[in-house]
Amino acid sequence: MWINSWSVNWTARVQIILTISKLVALGLIIILGMMALAQGHNENFQNAFNSSSVTLDKIPLAFYSGMFAYSGWFYMNFFTEEVINAERNIPLAIISSIVIITILYLLVNVAYYTVLTADEVMASGAVAVTFAERTLKSFSSVIQILVSLSCLGAITGGLFSASRVFFVASRENQWPTIFSMIHIRHHTPLPAVILIYPLVILMIFIGDLYGLLNLNSFPRWLFMGFVTFGLIRHRYKQPDLHRPFKVPMIIPGLFSALCLFIVATSLYSDPLSTGISCALTLSGVPVYYLMINRYQGPAWCRKALHLFTVKLQILMEVVAQEIVTY
Repeated sequence: MWINSWSVNWTARVQIILTISKLVALGLIIILGMMALAQGHNENFQNAFNSSSVTLDKIPLAFYSGMFAYSGWFYMNFFTEEVINAERNIPLAIISSIVIITILYLLVNVAYYTVLTADEVMASGAVAVTFAERTLKSFSSVIQILVSLSCLGAITGGLFSASRVFFVASRENQWPTIFSMIHIRHHTPLPAVILIYPLVILMIFIGDLYGLLNLNSFPRWLFMGFVTFGLIRHRYKQPDLHRPFKVPMIIPGLFSALCLFIVATSLYSDPLSTGISCALTLSGVPVYYLMINRYQGPAWCRKALHLFTVKLQILMEVVAQEIVTY
């Protein structure tokens, strides 16, 4: 969190270093797997596509896990304002990253199943570590370190991008004003970054990775489907509006339908986690209306909120973005 709070430039540089460590880890796993495959270890691929054990009620949850692994692409849209030449660089970054990650993940999975059986993969708490213990023996700690750095990179990137959502929501008067402010010297959205921290700690204490993944995936893909559908409607309602880049309508149409279908079927697959997630999502509706109408509330409440905001400004040394910009 302290990287995200201190400097945007340093956060980007650290993120580049951590991304390189992830690519090194993936490359090492792929090389070891291809070496084992070249030696004739292909017995684990016999009947690899046997679907007799596949049940329909688990397919939506499998999609949640699969799409989570490839979901980094939409984080780019969270900090569009901070991207140089966004009209060119955002589509280029998304397309190139999806192609590269798809190829790398495919080769990594081939490497995993060359060395490990399907049961061993499912039983492993960290597949890369189990793979390294089987192939690198006493040097398996190398993969452990690289995997740890990769996880740190994912957390850093998530903090960097998710904080921008609270920052913009506050700027649009949908959150308390304090979260739309930036640090007077570092120019980072410090209050929005700090807000993420207790949420991360809460997720760590939950402990159940797959339950947490299902809990998080329901609102994510629900709103992804709604937003994409809204963009389609917006394009038909205002066809002459300038748009930096376009895609064929069939792509967002299929994407929106897939998101909403998976969300709907996940309520049957895991009613507990998705039900809790749905309830938490709906609990935001009254909060939203309270924030929208906060300027129409009692005078004492508005005065207390203003005083609290001023005290937090002094404590965190933050001001409105316009003051720092101009």
